[in-house]
Amino acid sequence: MEFEPVIGIEIHVELKTKSKMFSSAPCSFGEKPNSETTYYDLAFPGVMPVVNKEAVAYGIKVITALNMTLDKTLYFDRKNYFYPDLPKGYQITQQFRPIGKDGYVIIYVNGEEKRIGVEQAHLEEDTAKQIHLSDISLLNFNRCGTPLIEIVSLPQMHSGIEAMKYVEAIREIVTYLGVSDGKMENGSLRCDINISLREKGTEKLGTKCECKNLNTIQNIKAAVDYEIKRQTEILNNGGEVEQETRRYDEGLKKTVLMRKKTDAIDYKYFREPNIVPIDLDDGFIYDAIHSMNKLPNQYRKDLRRVGLGDYEIEELLKDREFVLFFVDCLTLGVKNPRTLWSILMVDILGYLNKNDLTISQSHLKKKDLVTLVDLLNDKKINSRQGKDILATMLEEGKSPESIIKEKGYVQVSDDDFINEIVGKVLEANAQSIADWKRGKDRALGYLVGQAMKLSQGKINPSLAKEKILNRIGPCGKQE
Repeated sequence: MEFEPVIGIEIHVELKTKSKMFSSAPCSFGEKPNSETTYYDLAFPGVMPVVNKEAVAYGIKVITALNMTLDKTLYFDRKNYFYPDLPKGYQITQQFRPIGKDGYVIIYVNGEEKRIGVEQAHLEEDTAKQIHLSDISLLNFNRCGTPLIEIVSLPQMHSGIEAMKYVEAIREIVTYLGVSDGKMENGSLRCDINISLREKGTEKLGTKCECKNLNTIQNIKAAVDYEIKRQTEILNNGGEVEQETRRYDEGLKKTVLMRKKTDAIDYKYFREPNIVPIDLDDGFIYDAIHSMNKLPNQYRKDLRRVGLGDYEIEELLKDREFVLFFVDCLTLGVKNPRTLWSILMVDILGYLNKNDLTISQSHLKKKDLVTLVDLLNDKKINSRQGKDILATMLEEGKSPESIIKEKGYVQVSDDDFINEIVGKVLEANAQSIADWKRGKDRALGYLVGQAMKLSQGKINPSLAKEKILNRIGPCGKQE
């Protein structure tokens, strides 16, 4: 029997506000445990919630980016349950009137566009962080009350790669908007993935299993692929899939059981009595929407227009700072965007990673990088010289012109000079010419290298290669 996987994803995004959702405590990561709290966060008697205006504005930005319908009146509800990481015994959320509904996200899988429906997005507060040791569990309340927006997809994904691309798309959107840092390793973006199988061609959903605690994009694909394989084997062997909560074990490369689900939990939701409904002002909504940063899919269209391929675009979009740097260089009139991409994403990124720097922390200036790319494009310097110049630019912040002057780099394209150099090289390397004519194609690289050496790196290597070939003919052709 052939089965079709059906996947839905709930993503919790921590909003990068200065203070928490309902208290004045600062939002931070890595501070001393339980040092970033107020009486409200610790559920002292008599404390009252105050809605964070910035978090609401961030929520409006997110649902706008997700093409959702905005509810212009904010309602909050209580989700009642007892758990050690929830000191009040309830969480303030939006069960009945989420801030956004009925949207979609565009993902790209193998070069094809696919629309994934987003059912709803709602604002809520985060819980404390639990740290489980061998014999005790510890609680850090610094995270308690951090603003969250939970984004709930429709079950419209059917493979591990689609699930991965969906989470990537959401992370791109929230980081480009500037509402979250999207760092899964820090818990800023967490997702629960529901996976079920149904007989192909039918509409009825199968029994779903939920995968939690996925902390990397790669683990999302791995967990979904494994779970599809596991459930397929159960069904093909005549068994029944049980409703479970599972986690992905990175060491074992498989999902493992956390707990079985029997009955649905009754959270006894009711309207939050300490927060009255809030009508959102049209001016407040307008300001939130019109202060949004440019979104990734808008950049995709722009980058495609300047000649970048899909791979180049996706690699560049992984870091918004790089995208902005690249676009600013385009604005400055760089002549060859693809050469710019290559230098930025290979040489510069390698240097930054090696030295644990961001591009804004380096000495590199945009106008200097544009100058370097144009010098290479105009063949005024060769690629080896370009790498040497770039290294000095990154280390010392000097301009390409000053480095060229200091090091005496001049790319010579004069025909007479190159012909003279090539003539001397061929005269001195009869054996290499003979090897070339016998089919040893490495001889050409050696001859070009000798020409560069004789000219002290000043001649254009492409022109030198062309002129050598004109004289020695095709490889393997005896006279």
